[in-house]
Amino acid sequence: MDTASETRLTFLGTGTSQGVPMIGCHCDVCSSEDPRDKRLRSSVLIEHNGLSIVIDAGPDFRQQLLREGIDNLDAILLTHEHKDHTGGLDDVRAFNYFTGKPFPIYCEERVKKALASEYAYAFSDYRYPGIPEYEIITISENPFRISCDGSTINVTPIRVYHHTLPVLGFRIGKLAYITDAGRIERDEILKLKDLDILILNTVRREPHISHFSLREAIEVARETGAKKCYLTHLSHQIGKHCELSAELPDGIEAASDGLKLAL
Repeated sequence: MDTASETRLTFLGTGTSQGVPMIGCHCDVCSSEDPRDKRLRSSVLIEHNGLSIVIDAGPDFRQQLLREGIDNLDAILLTHEHKDHTGGLDDVRAFNYFTGKPFPIYCEERVKKALASEYAYAFSDYRYPGIPEYEIITISENPFRISCDGSTINVTPIRVYHHTLPVLGFRIGKLAYITDAGRIERDEILKLKDLDILILNTVRREPHISHFSLREAIEVARETGAKKCYLTHLSHQIGKHCELSAELPDGIEAASDGLKLAL
């Protein structure tokens, strides 16, 4: 990856698995009129060197792409198989239609097997007209490359744990994206050194079985030494965006849907 060229990132969604507002909830956060408190399921768009990739495609995938006016994607990277990160993959049919090609999806072998179950119709021997066409590329190398039309992005996988479930974060140059993590081993922390931007998950202040608490996320951010950290995968339990932002230490910010970064 040519680190001299600009990398742009757009937060497509910054919410937890149920999004914000949560169905049936009338708390202060879910009732907030601040647009920063409206959070779709977590996902980001990364643009570099002429390539556009998305990390995770949850149930809000179509809405997110339409909101941001995204007409072209070169690949999707999947962190793991949970529905809030894969529930929108049927909508790659639009890219199949315009390109006439299967759509590249990068994931681990375990995730591929989950997709074959969840989207059995897309893996069937009988090709029903209009079903999504996937080109599944198994992540087995560290690092690996995404290549399209002569352009390449080098990606370093970061192993984290969502309770006991292995999940992947991804580092691209000076940027790293980690979600659904409650634990990162020391060897993986070392892969996060010398970052300009770290994107990291937290759902609430209190301890959580499978996600970093706010305190833990701040500690991880400081341990990496990243110049800037943005918090994502935020639930309504974390409080209003304005209140959370006011209490965060220097160098750490709460992300919001639609926020755009460049480095």
